Amino acid sequence: MPDGPPLRILHCFRSPVGGIFRHVRDLAEQHSRAGHEVGILCDSTTGSEHEDRLFDQIMPYLSLGLHRMPIARSVGFGDVAALYKSYKEIRSLRPDVLHGHGAKGGAVARIIGSALRAKRYRVARFYSPHGGSLHFDRTSMSGRGVLAAERFLERLTDAIVFVCDYERRTYEAKIGVPRCAHRMIYNGLSDRDFAVIPARSDSVHFIYVGMLRDLKGPDVFIDAFAHTERLVGHPLSALIIGDGPDRDKYRETIEQRGFGRRIGLLPAMPIREAFAMSNIVVVPSRAEAMPYIVLEALAAGKSLIATRVGGIPEVLGADSDALVEPGDAQDLARVMVRAITTPDWHGATMPEPEAFKAKFSASTMAEQMADLYHERLSRH
Repeated sequence: MPDGPPLRILHCFRSPVGGIFRHVRDLAEQHSRAGHEVGILCDSTTGSEHEDRLFDQIMPYLSLGLHRMPIARSVGFGDVAALYKSYKEIRSLRPDVLHGHGAKGGAVARIIGSALRAKRYRVARFYSPHGGSLHFDRTSMSGRGVLAAERFLERLTDAIVFVCDYERRTYEAKIGVPRCAHRMIYNGLSDRDFAVIPARSDSVHFIYVGMLRDLKGPDVFIDAFAHTERLVGHPLSALIIGDGPDRDKYRETIEQRGFGRRIGLLPAMPIREAFAMSNIVVVPSRAEAMPYIVLEALAAGKSLIATRVGGIPEVLGADSDALVEPGDAQDLARVMVRAITTPDWHGATMPEPEAFKAKFSASTMAEQMADLYHERLSRH
């Protein structure tokens, strides 16, 4: 880590699932090991037993504690009570850094950080969108409201941190060039994540791992699986692994289409267990920023097929044969067929391991983040 005094860092976000939670866990561990004090404030109503286990793993690195309270996904009157409770909790922790992740977490960190600054607390306010509000259509009424709020909140922001260049460009296109400091810092993985995970003897041809909601594309995965079977001319096997609001809908689709014995549906589990289920990971998202599943799959030595959205082309390469068009099941099936029928498709298509590791390591991410924290704090 760079030189600088130890910091008291509090990460604020809404839902402790998916990529945001992974990002915060990695930062917390890296910064704690470097001597900083770290805490988390997030929603208490989301997450499953899987997330509870992840909290248990990260607790040794949270010297400022874990603080959970109800934080609704949609904007509503309940936000006032949540903000007031968050303010009292955060004020007692006296953080040097408030880092908000996602739209709700970003609002909490910046509004409360500004309230503390008004009372002469020394605190720097950071925001990482992680996609979030950037998925809104700027031509819709709700989109105009959300994006206008983002523009206003820049006034309460010491720095915006983008996780990929795509996210930065999208922000500029929908909201404008940030009127506060901003930096692009890639997501990164810890050294223990860079280890090949062999497939089990009873592995399937393809797996989907992630949130079970249409934005992430499990429905496209099911359609593409059907096309792939027709193209190869024989039955295949797949697993959908994860939790989310559309789980029952996907189960019904699988059963109605007669895939009950060929597409399994499993709850969220440790990523190493999920990756042991197959050598090919499919990421059919309709929208993303910089999804951790892409980085984790490549670090584990898996073949990856993913949509051309968000920062994924920055990982695989803009011209990669592993990229497909979002929402296009036939295009996805075309590449799924190649992956299982072309000799050494993996070696010819996936990024070179050493170069990938050098670019997407958690230690690099955490060092750059701590540099930015110290830089902005030095201006107060």
